[in-house]
Amino acid sequence: MTAPIATSQTILVVGGGIAGMTAALEAAECGKQVILVEKNPALGGRTAQLYRYFPKMCHPTCGLEINLRRIKGNPNVRVMTMAEVTAVSGTRGDYAVSLRIAPRYVNENCTGCGDCGKAVTAEIPNPFNYGMDTIKAAYLPHTMAYPQRYVIDPSIVGTPEGEKAKAACKVGAVDLDMQPREVQLKVGSVVWATGWRPYDAAKIQPYGYDRFDNVITSVEFERLADPHGPTGGKILRPSDGKEAKNVAFIQCAGSRDENHLRHCSRICCMASLKQTQYVHEAFGDDASSTVYYIDIRAIDRFEDFYKMVQADKTVRFVKSKVARIALNEQNGNPVLHGVDTEGYHRYATEHDLVVLAVGMEPEVKGVALPDDIILDSSSFIEGSKDGGMFGAGSAASPLDVNRAAQSATAASLKAIQVIHKTAAAEKSSKEVA
Repeated sequence: MTAPIATSQTILVVGGGIAGMTAALEAAECGKQVILVEKNPALGGRTAQLYRYFPKMCHPTCGLEINLRRIKGNPNVRVMTMAEVTAVSGTRGDYAVSLRIAPRYVNENCTGCGDCGKAVTAEIPNPFNYGMDTIKAAYLPHTMAYPQRYVIDPSIVGTPEGEKAKAACKVGAVDLDMQPREVQLKVGSVVWATGWRPYDAAKIQPYGYDRFDNVITSVEFERLADPHGPTGGKILRPSDGKEAKNVAFIQCAGSRDENHLRHCSRICCMASLKQTQYVHEAFGDDASSTVYYIDIRAIDRFEDFYKMVQADKTVRFVKSKVARIALNEQNGNPVLHGVDTEGYHRYATEHDLVVLAVGMEPEVKGVALPDDIILDSSSFIEGSKDGGMFGAGSAASPLDVNRAAQSATAASLKAIQVIHKTAAAEKSSKEVA
């Protein structure tokens, strides 16, 4: 275990997604020392896994590239990837934090050349594409990854495949002897920006996500549409690789449901509206998207985007909570059963592909939160009882990218206030002494 680093004037930001990056940058650009820790090998979080943002339909590079450039150029930010918080103790202005750094098996000498990946043949499920394809066991997390450094999967460490990766590296970056490390931090305030995870669609039994190949989630569909995704951007059915021109989007898949998630996840409606445009772009007038909804929650500036989608002749809206999904065994088509509440008639409609707009859960399971952290009824982080720790982004509330950044700015300003008050208290104490 290494000696403590940082001071009571340091802000710790836990989570390197869009909220964590924003919180870290806001504090650093105000002159504060910041440590940004991320459990994955690269920054970016789920925002990096998007194909496009709504409502402008621009790519994540629009925001992430700018933030990454700011982080690289700011000496006040120290980035630690593959790092997880294991314990937090102390009080506002004086926290002791324990981190566990997992081995990357690639050191700072890495130039990102990719020779190690070319040398190995072993493959693993690709986490960036939600396991819908595979990648080499020596890999770069994604094209925009920061740090731009390869990762050796633990499954090939101690095997001939690992030795191939090591032998292929001309700069001695592959270090198969790396071990987990424990690091101690001393910080004055903590911003928890641990993000969110998609609700487990397999728990929604009537929809058959775990039984039917052609029922997928909205986050998986996002990767399908991306040229860097598992199909090269082609919208194809998982079961047989055929083009999915007739797509159903089911809203509130797990959200606003006492049996699953009580809250509205806020991003789902807009995500599905956006994804209908992916289908239209892929197939033109041959496209057919049907949105099954309870109500569409497009607020503020998103209302114009909703109206634009409503005017799209390839998109149809059915006001209904789908009761169940069956399977046409002959062609593999999912068959949706339910009642259209506008006119109250039953339907049994076939589609090539069904996309479940799954709800947003805060990523707090398995996170070593301190005992005095306050969670709301859905386990989103409200802050700490002592007023020194704050939730940010979708760790604090279901939020889209834009609002997550706004939330992170607010959390960062609160953390800065804690640092200022701590500094003032320490100065006063010294003067009295």
